[in-house]
Amino acid sequence: MTAHLPPERLVFRPEQRESRLDRYLVRVHPAISRSRWKTLIEEGAVRVNGLDIRKPNTAVEPGGEVSCLLPPPEPVGLLPKDIPFEILYEDADIIVLDKPPGLVVHPAPGHADDTLVNALLHHCRDLQGIGGELRPGIVHRLDKDTSGVLVAAKNEHAMAALMEQFADRYVKKEYRALVWGVPVPAAGYIRNAIGRHPIHRQKMAVLKTGREAATHYETVASQPLASHLRIRIETGRTHQIRVHMAHMGHPVLGDSTYGRSRHGLPPELRLPRQMLHAHRLSLRHPRTGEAMTFTAPLPADFRQAAGCLFPDGPS
Repeated sequence: MTAHLPPERLVFRPEQRESRLDRYLVRVHPAISRSRWKTLIEEGAVRVNGLDIRKPNTAVEPGGEVSCLLPPPEPVGLLPKDIPFEILYEDADIIVLDKPPGLVVHPAPGHADDTLVNALLHHCRDLQGIGGELRPGIVHRLDKDTSGVLVAAKNEHAMAALMEQFADRYVKKEYRALVWGVPVPAAGYIRNAIGRHPIHRQKMAVLKTGREAATHYETVASQPLASHLRIRIETGRTHQIRVHMAHMGHPVLGDSTYGRSRHGLPPELRLPRQMLHAHRLSLRHPRTGEAMTFTAPLPADFRQAAGCLFPDGPS
């Protein structure tokens, strides 16, 4: 449907001299990133005082007119799908949600139309496009069987601002995990590089040649069989928490990739998936700069497992 919409015409009237056309456009219309404006200028979508301008570094003079003919975002060939999820916050720039366990974030072989992206395409009717495509901006991921807080962008400006925050490690991410055994010390800092397993390519592993990965953990409750941990990560490597805890000898309960059999656990303990939950996420709003913190309550399966293991402890 979107592909048949007419182009959107925007007109701006500079009030002062601007050294570069692309910088001026991203300032007056920040929903589109500077790199996207550069492409649009080079493709002839922008005119200055009626003249076809193809150079992003063209100076802009006051009293003139900058007009833009924006093509509508192109559909990406993905089907919107009504998949339920809990919304923690939403505005014109971002959506923050509580991802349920079992939901894949991105389409992949075996998951073509039952992913979070499909769900967002169905729910978010105000997407402004990313890179000229009608899609949400996924700036970080959670594993299929990890639940919890996830933020997505609705436009290019929000996408670029959030990606910068993640790259600068401004975003704070706190998880809850149930793990085997009792970590010693009870609170600590793990800094082991992570890379693709040299033999089992679907797995990650602690490798000297891997990428830097840093994890802080703190014990919330423990008993000889298992512990409930609060975990903060500085980096966001694939499977980071699962790999670091397994490397310590305390894999996440229910983790079929890095874990162990449930031998010795109470028979009433249900582990339908890995007991890992993205509990809290703190960031700056990409447009206003406001500091924001979002919390996803512990899901029912996590609370059941924690209550079974630690009946007198926090859950």
